[in-house]
Amino acid sequence: MKFVDEANIKVCAGDGGNGCVSFRREKFIPFGGPDGGDGGAGGSVWLEADENLNTLIDFRHQRVFRAERGQNGMGRQMSGKGGEDCVIRVPVGTVVISLDTDETIGDLTAHGQRLRVAQGGHGGRGNVHFKSSVNRAPRRATPGTPGEVRELKLELKLLADVGLLGFPNAGKSTFIRAVSAATPRVADYPFTTLHPNLGVVRVEADKSFVIADIPGLIEGAAEGAGLGVQFLKHVSRTRLLLHLVDMAPLDGGDPVGQVRAIERELAKFDPALLARPRWLVLNKADLLAPQEREAMARGIVERLGWTAPWFVVSAIAREGTWEVCLRVQAFFDALKTAAAEAAAEAAARGGAA
Repeated sequence: MKFVDEANIKVCAGDGGNGCVSFRREKFIPFGGPDGGDGGAGGSVWLEADENLNTLIDFRHQRVFRAERGQNGMGRQMSGKGGEDCVIRVPVGTVVISLDTDETIGDLTAHGQRLRVAQGGHGGRGNVHFKSSVNRAPRRATPGTPGEVRELKLELKLLADVGLLGFPNAGKSTFIRAVSAATPRVADYPFTTLHPNLGVVRVEADKSFVIADIPGLIEGAAEGAGLGVQFLKHVSRTRLLLHLVDMAPLDGGDPVGQVRAIERELAKFDPALLARPRWLVLNKADLLAPQEREAMARGIVERLGWTAPWFVVSAIAREGTWEVCLRVQAFFDALKTAAAEAAAEAAARGGAA
């Protein structure tokens, strides 16, 4: 299935039904008076997050969604039936943006979460509401109000704990294959990965995290070079970035220069990504002699002035990859413990107050 992470749609809520002008007409009841009922409310348009969906490709074929109109009011003070809502299923992680105002309307991050994106119109009032002591036979009713019409942009941001960054052919897809059950395509040419891939890394029976393989970046990606930065939004939700670097590029490139180039592209896309925890993973160690690996790795780290954790691995041989996963899980366990302690401390302060 083709991966689609952006789509524009139009949503039209249902109009409200019109109020009714009617009078009671029964034998032996002269001057029965008004009995026109109210119109029904129009249906609204809702978005609902569904964990069984993982792409927005369905919206390439259908772009307009309409809710049902409310039924008009009827005699004998019978109100019209309300219009059926229109419920649109979208993948978990979908951000909803108004194209008219460029405002973010909502973010669907949990299965079953709902967001109303277009309010249905209100039903009109029948003439029974307009009777009075001076107007006993009103011939007035109000029409239903129109439903909202909106142009929306849907943007899918994958929900992952860890994001993989790096140049094309740095070994990101090989790494995710080594540590999870995901099977992204792997080949010996750049830009093999054309869309993000997700994998679940299970460290223990009840401990796991989700890792995202993002298509490779190159220098100038922010200006559209290569695949551009269109997929970087998928790492905006991650809590940790793993920066994979080819220790011995076949083209003779400088690993330090590649790291700096990726950092510049991150800064252009979103400076907040540079402030996120980012670990260095020096990959393809199997291409170097054992005595060269450590010396080259330390040289790269020193030239970068790297202070965060760093690792030397061979993803294709699965050497050192499990140690990375254990450190990542320990990182998330520490975050969870710190959050629990902070919550307990806040609760204690609240109880004391």
